[in-house]
Amino acid sequence: MERLRNLPQGLAQPADPVLANDYDSFAEAYSAENENSPVNAYYERPAMLALAGDVAGRRVLDAGCGSGPLSAALRDRGAIVTGIDASAGMLALARRRLGDDVPLHVVDLKDPLPFDDEAFDDVVGSLVLHYLEDWGPTLAELRRVIRPGGRLIASVDHPFVAYTLPDPRPDYFVTTSYTFDWTFNGRPAPMRFWRKPLHAMTDAFTAAGFRLSAISEPQPDPAARELFPDDFHALSTQPCFLFFVLDVPPSAASTGE
Repeated sequence: MERLRNLPQGLAQPADPVLANDYDSFAEAYSAENENSPVNAYYERPAMLALAGDVAGRRVLDAGCGSGPLSAALRDRGAIVTGIDASAGMLALARRRLGDDVPLHVVDLKDPLPFDDEAFDDVVGSLVLHYLEDWGPTLAELRRVIRPGGRLIASVDHPFVAYTLPDPRPDYFVTTSYTFDWTFNGRPAPMRFWRKPLHAMTDAFTAAGFRLSAISEPQPDPAARELFPDDFHALSTQPCFLFFVLDVPPSAASTGE
């Protein structure tokens, strides 16, 4: 699910992991704030769309689609989009946005995907992998549903940020979780994430059969300079998210070998 993230301001009170990440409980408030936030609307989504490039006619799975802003942008660029998310509440908002143009399914990325092998040309995973401790099973499933020559395009919390949030700082080389509260309408929303060192991310991608094509640390949309001058300065001078383009190698048959 595409996530609203405040720029780093330290760690809030620890969240109860049992109650964390309940997007159904704040779907409306989250979606409204996400729509035009500088971090999402003027930084993360534009970067994902730029990395996706020309998607006209391509079958794209939006893995963690939330209320559907990225799905809508991809559809408007000619992609044939399918969306999945673990939150039924977020998918209800996505249905309101997308109508019947985009098939939507309640799917937890920890579980097997309800799609045939090689069903998609591309998968986009917008700020979703860092909700998982073990990326292996999820990446294996994503790899399975992407055709040879296709791509996984993913964004995650930048390790530079994730490993400087708590005090004291954890061992960078160890995968650890951290928790904090988002606040919507004065009510806390407990969140829990998993941070990994960069080498653990790239190792997980290659172990799943992906080939690393690009690692990106983009700049925000210039339009944000006038709209959100303080946030624009922070986003343009400090890393916030890290973006990957992962290729599925073409099969031997397609290369003529």
